Amino acid sequence: MLGERRTDLSARHGHTQTEVEDLSREQRKADADVEQVKSRRTRDRERVEGGLVSDPKQLQAIQHEIETLDRRISDLEDEELAVMERLEEAQGNLDRLVAELAAVESEGGDALKARDAATADISSREEDARAERGLIAADIPGDLLALYERLRGQLGGVGVGALRHGRCGGCQLAVGSADLARIGAAPDDEVIRCEECDRILVRTAESGV
Repeated sequence: MLGERRTDLSARHGHTQTEVEDLSREQRKADADVEQVKSRRTRDRERVEGGLVSDPKQLQAIQHEIETLDRRISDLEDEELAVMERLEEAQGNLDRLVAELAAVESEGGDALKARDAATADISSREEDARAERGLIAADIPGDLLALYERLRGQLGGVGVGALRHGRCGGCQLAVGSADLARIGAAPDDEVIRCEECDRILVRTAESGV
């Protein structure tokens, strides 16, 4: 889930980053266009105000051009403003995505730390369990331990089933009444096997025998 969220945010971040860059270039071009037209208008005004144009027709043409440039500047400034508004919105979206990505990265880091801590705890517990198993195995007769290991390998890692309420804890099947009677009469040190799954049956206070 966290990975999918990060992938989605990264894709949106890339798209929005490209949009911001495109709009920034568009704004720079709009700025340049406005300044270019303004410079041309300034030159025309200086010519008129400085009395550099004496011909009436030429003077009229320049004044008309100045009016045309005024309208052009107004249109360009409107376009420039629209680009600025789009850029501001895109930049705001980009800032939010950056913040969300940072939060996801932080959350991911916390998850990794938690995973590492859990892994270390499991490893520690596993090591303790191995040590405890070694101590217990040392007191079990060799032939019985060998039988257990063989059954464990054959039966999906479970070589023993606790007998509770007349049912084998390994295969979960009920033990017949005749077998229960036989198990109840057997000595405590006799190895009892489940007739269904062949696992070693461990008698408990709830065996039902």
